Amino acid sequence: MAGTTPGSPGASGTPGTPRVLRAMNDRAALDLLLEHGPLSRTRVGKLTGLSKPTASQLLARLEAAGLVVATGTSEGRPGPNAQLYTVNPRAAHVAGLDVNGQRIVAAVADVTGATVGQFELATPGRRADSVVRQVADALDGAVKDAGLTRADVHRIVIGTPGAFDPGTGRLRYASHLPGWHSPTLLDELAAFLPMPVEYENDVNLVAVAEQRLGAARGHEDFVLLWNEEGLGAALVINGRLHRGFTGGAGEVGFLPVPGTPLVRQVVKANSGGFQELAGAQAVPRLAKALGIDTPQQPYAKVAAELLARAADVYEEDEALTELLRQYAQRLATGLASVTAVLDPGLIVLSGGAVAAGGEILRSLIQSELAELAASRPRLVVGEIDRTPVLRGALERALADTRDEVFDTSR
Repeated sequence: MAGTTPGSPGASGTPGTPRVLRAMNDRAALDLLLEHGPLSRTRVGKLTGLSKPTASQLLARLEAAGLVVATGTSEGRPGPNAQLYTVNPRAAHVAGLDVNGQRIVAAVADVTGATVGQFELATPGRRADSVVRQVADALDGAVKDAGLTRADVHRIVIGTPGAFDPGTGRLRYASHLPGWHSPTLLDELAAFLPMPVEYENDVNLVAVAEQRLGAARGHEDFVLLWNEEGLGAALVINGRLHRGFTGGAGEVGFLPVPGTPLVRQVVKANSGGFQELAGAQAVPRLAKALGIDTPQQPYAKVAAELLARAADVYEEDEALTELLRQYAQRLATGLASVTAVLDPGLIVLSGGAVAAGGEILRSLIQSELAELAASRPRLVVGEIDRTPVLRGALERALADTRDEVFDTSR
């Protein structure tokens, strides 16, 4: 996901030359400013190992390039107050879009990662041939909310269910998105939008957000299980997303599992064994079988409410307790197959249906998985609970944009 870094074989200049070494120091300082916030010249020098004069020259160079700005002074320490510096938030902007069958949510972030604009466009019943216009309208709404123009956006990352086949350019595994399956759609969007546009599976973007900011920080190998309107997974191996030959790696909803009849023609049905066994739509059905009075739809909302209720009264209400236990067993059944193939050290549970069950559901799944799998991955609940797909899209766009904008060797 990351681009070339200064000093790597793909960077400008010759490794070891003063220009490249300066660029490496510049990038290190910018990353430290992003991580720690405003810093003084002295603090930048200590964190980078540079002398005070060299740190002063570095900050002056970055300030002249528009990459850092002076922002206030330090207080509360002996001696004169020191000038503080921070990354210039206006040095670059990126956009992220989260697409599903009902709406497109767009957001714009500055180069520090702060969200500065957001807009939601309702899309149910929209004509299938209006996808380019929908994307443009959602983007323009977020850009306007940020007080910017399209020209201010350096890169867009769009998250959708399914995946665009790298061979054909068609969206696969997401038949519920009208208009997104045209083989010319990507070319049409590229021609219409003035900035680079990238596309990624929505669950993969949740994994990006969790790895950068949430429960998977510091982990190079993990699986993220997402359960909301659909059941899916993201696979991160050696720090990189594994997408598979057609982009469909992680479409675990299609996985045949015991406990449910075989689903054939899974792509046409847009469902599979694991989805039928443990998807959100299975929760209200299971509740009804246990004698719990509940509506059946909308599946994702009803499932989340039922699981939250069950967690609140666990071991107090017999039927709701049994609902939580049986649902945990269903999720563990599919995860046992995933564990047998990938042997992950960490599994992150995310999405409204599993998040609603909280720590109790996580613990029950962990116990069931210990009975069904040969290895013992650690299960954790995801930490990015607000617009995780959108956050992942922004983080993906920020990583690539920073590699470009922060490269002072060019």
